[in-house]
Amino acid sequence: MFLNSCQDSVELEQPGIITDDVLFTSATNLNSYLVGSVYASMEPSYEMYLTAVLTDEVKPGRGSGGQEFQLHRLFLDNTDPYTRSIWYQNYRVINRVNRLLEGAANFTPPATDVALYNRVIAQARAIRAYSYLQLETYFSPDMANPSALGVIISTSVAESTDRTPRSTNQQVYDVINADLDYARSILTYSSDRYYVDRGFVNAVSARFNLYRGNTVLARQYAQDVITNCGYGLALATPITTASSGAIGSPTWNAAFYATASSFNPYRNMWTDNARGESIFSLNRLVNGVGVAVGTYYNTNASNYSGVNMWNWGRNLFNLFYKDGDIRRYSYVDPSSVVDNNYMTSPDPRNSDVLVVDKYPGKTSTTTRNDLKIFRLSEMYFILAESAVPADLTLAASYVQSVRAARNYLGTATTPVYTSAQVAYADILKERRIELALEGHRYIDLKRLAIKAGVTMDRNQTDDIVTVSNLANGSHKYTLPIPLAEITANPNAQQNPGY
Repeated sequence: MFLNSCQDSVELEQPGIITDDVLFTSATNLNSYLVGSVYASMEPSYEMYLTAVLTDEVKPGRGSGGQEFQLHRLFLDNTDPYTRSIWYQNYRVINRVNRLLEGAANFTPPATDVALYNRVIAQARAIRAYSYLQLETYFSPDMANPSALGVIISTSVAESTDRTPRSTNQQVYDVINADLDYARSILTYSSDRYYVDRGFVNAVSARFNLYRGNTVLARQYAQDVITNCGYGLALATPITTASSGAIGSPTWNAAFYATASSFNPYRNMWTDNARGESIFSLNRLVNGVGVAVGTYYNTNASNYSGVNMWNWGRNLFNLFYKDGDIRRYSYVDPSSVVDNNYMTSPDPRNSDVLVVDKYPGKTSTTTRNDLKIFRLSEMYFILAESAVPADLTLAASYVQSVRAARNYLGTATTPVYTSAQVAYADILKERRIELALEGHRYIDLKRLAIKAGVTMDRNQTDDIVTVSNLANGSHKYTLPIPLAEITANPNAQQNPGY
């Protein structure tokens, strides 16, 4: 009776409804869908946060209520909500790209719209390639093995009845490469960091090829970005101005940490007042879509009183909190309490408060910042890692480029690598510092820790219980396929160990 009485309303065509055959009729509409539905769905902050909590980047803050403690203590299973979010968020983007591509195939644009039509499709396919790379990064047990399990390939609009099994890495890589090759044939380098251009395409290609072990292509695409992007690494200088006073003084702090505009180029990049070295960023307006990434670490504001959910992990903090390193100031709020006796403190969460200030917010909001998806510093590290097997001196020179850009005293020491293991260890350390809280550490430890002869590196004060590190080679360096996916799709094979 209920179904019969509701049937008429179910079958009604509601006034104002926009269906695919109405929406996908012009290049302008395609572009609107790309911006409002595809770009707006991209949300890699889940990967960034899971990486920070699961590795050695953060420790519980004094304002924490226990959120994600189980993840920090390495309890990871197929019901983890952030794992589920990473899986479904990326497939949501892929599905929306597929919808756009199917819609675009249903009409032929006039000659005046062909260029826009092609750019929209190129951007969409590049974003799909990036989403597949994100999925492969977290859910493939071994990206260097083409025959290992990859993720589920979806190149058409998904149906609720789909029961597609996982493909091999190589099959997924073929989709990624086809998308990137198409996008590269259409797009050029641009001055807008918020839209996909050739810089984004080549940065995806560089990271993708590094992860799968093709260092020749990784080096080629990373160098292409550095050579052709039109900007350089964000610098650590100037560190003072005539009116700013001594470093660390109240006057200097007010000028350096100003959200409206700092005098320091590196800090300005993190407050979103300048592009800096950002190849591609997801725009997070004061009011709009997307997670406020700063709230993962500080509920209200990135200072001592901002209800600190997570603070910097002590060993990571020790690496950059030194004279000459601009990250000492740009990453840490001056209201922090730095306890030099933290190892003997009975309560390091209150005595050693290392406030995360890498995401300080924008003017008018203390928690929202653009998400820097690709930066030039990563491209230099890709060049360094790719050079290790053949030329240790060249590898060191690329690392030195980043070190020098981050040093405001002009005394950065050029590394000397005596073996591949020493080089990998130093590159891993430099990536740990420079790319902290940007979603790299988890995959970096998986890829490089054994080659570098190191492990995850938590300090014993990084929790209120006995601290443990995830062992090299652990199956937990690959995320489980979410339970909801396995339940709905029994053909989706689970990863080993879960």
